[in-house]
Amino acid sequence: MLDALTVEKHGAETPVSIREDFPILSGTGAAAGAVYLDNAATTHKPTPVLDAIVDYYTTANSNVGRGYHRLAFAATDRFDQARRTVASAIGAGSPDEVVFTGGTTDGVNLVAATAGAELVGPGDQVLITGMEHNSNLLPWRRLCEERGAELVVVPVGPDGATSLEAFDAALGDRVRIAAISHVSNVLGTVNPVREMTALARRRGAVVVVDGAQAVAHRPVDVAGIGADFYCFSAHKMYGPQGVGVLHGRSERLADLPPYRVGGGTVKGVRFDEPVSYVPTPARLEAGTPDVAGAVGLAAAFDYLRRLGFEQVRRHDAELVRYAVSALGEIGGVRVVGAPERDPSGIVSFVVDGIHPYDVGGYLDQHGIAVRCGVHCASTFLDALGLLGTVRLSFGVYNTTEEVDEVCRALRSVRPGTWTAEHPNARFL
Repeated sequence: MLDALTVEKHGAETPVSIREDFPILSGTGAAAGAVYLDNAATTHKPTPVLDAIVDYYTTANSNVGRGYHRLAFAATDRFDQARRTVASAIGAGSPDEVVFTGGTTDGVNLVAATAGAELVGPGDQVLITGMEHNSNLLPWRRLCEERGAELVVVPVGPDGATSLEAFDAALGDRVRIAAISHVSNVLGTVNPVREMTALARRRGAVVVVDGAQAVAHRPVDVAGIGADFYCFSAHKMYGPQGVGVLHGRSERLADLPPYRVGGGTVKGVRFDEPVSYVPTPARLEAGTPDVAGAVGLAAAFDYLRRLGFEQVRRHDAELVRYAVSALGEIGGVRVVGAPERDPSGIVSFVVDGIHPYDVGGYLDQHGIAVRCGVHCASTFLDALGLLGTVRLSFGVYNTTEEVDEVCRALRSVRPGTWTAEHPNARFL
């Protein structure tokens, strides 16, 4: 049996389970006793992350880059250190390539509203894949509608993957931007983003990567990937909600106009003279930033690096392969795609004759939290000919015993209200 990851604790004679680092797993609230397998939606937060946030608010709380007093200096130091930590963790060329955002969705919208508005015009094309989350589809669709451009979708195959050949074939001379996910939030399919980026940039397209599902499961080297922009969220990788990162290559960021304007984006303003904006990243971070969120995000990266991505990936692989094998032994249950090919913590399945919401509701009655439905990617499910799926998504604290609990419950699941009364209903 595979337990949660273990870590060396100061003063402990033997390594201890990292489940002890996550207060919610042993608390008395709604999560008490639950099997939490919805980590692709959001992960739980370890004590080091919670402590870092509380420590900021109790020892250094102030606004950053504005005040001329010791608390303001302390807050600015924490914020700057968080930026340096993130830059180092993702292989950025400079901390100035890290822009703090509200999350992946915010980052993609920022790029679409700035770089997209400058690069895309009537008759141009924006290229996406058929597996994209709505957050990496809708901003580009809106941009195309506003600019008179065309949205081109690279189809997915029966296994839910996009081939390099299909991607390359779609890269025509009119493609100005290619937006691709690193890891599918539905099936855990891993795109060859380095190769896709090279193909797109060779044709002159700007590349935007949605890395929301990658950062918790594998080391991300933005310089090695070579994309112009890479977006991700803290809450998918054991950090706080409401904060994320847009990484941009320095030469790309330097050309971006402000996404929002306001405090912190200028040195001074006159009513009757052109506005002179400060350089990035501050130019793209108008208003008071989420300093505590940035501190928590940096602490989450430190936590993952202490665990070691080699150990995280091995744990992911064992859980995914165990789940695929165990689910395959249950009659009427079918795993979608090939998550064991390059495991990234996600296994999606369907149960013959039973609506995904009935399955999800039944598992919840057994204290098991999963995601069921279209996962904000209905176009992907349409391409696969599916109403929806039930998704298991793993974190570092999950175990094979929890997979066994899922399988025990599935052996007795039966059609319910959704199957009988709303067989074709879908949302979220």
